[in-house]
This record gives sequence, C-alpha cells and structure tokens, in this order.
Amino acid sequence: INFYNNTRIKAKLKGLSPTQYRKQTFEIVY
Repeated sequence: INFYNNTRIKAKLKGLSPTQYRKQTFEIVY
C-alpha cells in the first residue's frame, strides 16, 4: 500500500517546483 501511494504521489507531483511540491505533499498527506 505504501509503495502504491508513493508512486501515485510522485506521479501527481511530477514536474512541480519545490515550493509547489511541498504544498501538494502537505495537501495529500493531510
């Protein structure tokens, strides 16, 4: 499950700048 979620998150965040990456990660995790 963790591997699957990691893959999805990486796919979603692909191509984002570092700032957007952190923002999106925060929104996905919470």
